[in-house]
Amino acid sequence: MSKWLNNPVLTKEIKLRFRSFKSYLGIAIYLIVLGLLVLGYMGAYMSFDTNHAFQPSESRGIFLVLCLFQLALFIFVTPGLTAGVISSERERQTLPILLTTAQSSSVIIISKMIASLAYLMLYLIASLPLYTMVFLYGGVSPALLLSSIGLFILTMITIAAIGIWTSTFFQKTIVSMVTSYGIAFFLTGGFAVVTLMMSIFGEEYTIDGASFPWPLILASINIPIMLYGIFDQSPIIVLQEYAGWKLSPWWFFVSFYVLLISLLLFTSIRRLRPRMKKQDQNRTTNSLSNLE
Repeated sequence: MSKWLNNPVLTKEIKLRFRSFKSYLGIAIYLIVLGLLVLGYMGAYMSFDTNHAFQPSESRGIFLVLCLFQLALFIFVTPGLTAGVISSERERQTLPILLTTAQSSSVIIISKMIASLAYLMLYLIASLPLYTMVFLYGGVSPALLLSSIGLFILTMITIAAIGIWTSTFFQKTIVSMVTSYGIAFFLTGGFAVVTLMMSIFGEEYTIDGASFPWPLILASINIPIMLYGIFDQSPIIVLQEYAGWKLSPWWFFVSFYVLLISLLLFTSIRRLRPRMKKQDQNRTTNSLSNLE
């Protein structure tokens, strides 16, 4: 366990991520924008209310807006943090030096991923006090908050794995970043459009009494739809009726993304040293040990 949390690669990446003033400035701007979004929503509601008061029933609306805004942020920011972790080393010609160290490919990939996720977790933790504005009025349970945070974390890990995979697969950082953004947007917006189209076909199939599971399957692996399903399960129930299944879509969601993350990380680790045989790696490690 210590090799994952206490190694030079992770230490260097953490220092590069957190010692920059721009990093904390970005978090401050994000919190200001998020706070203004909450206050603006509350102000707009009270201006149209006859008593000019905020009703507790609208707390879920604010909470949903906050969650959607944060989800959009994670989808937009994560590829930019991870899509160049390997390709940038290759462009600076520092990757061969990194590969000659005693650190294995898995340690290098996981360490760079942990450093990126740690910075994203700082965004998430720093925004939690803003959620207290919602809890003051009630209408939102702690289970709802924990479910949303769990979905955010799984989303960050998934997109980070995609970014690292493209970074090891493509030589240029710009190509890796564009590909990573394309895959991330397809997993969110693209699947939503396809799910909507399949739902239209599903209405015709169910009229004849036939089951049509594809809308439910596609919705189960779509991140925004599942986030909305935490607040309102009626669309999921309709899709379950189309499919003729009672199985919870969360089983599809978690299983699909855990499998995808594992496959992407495994491929990235294998591709980091595509031409180096195991004997060469052992010889390099032994040489470094003798020098020490």
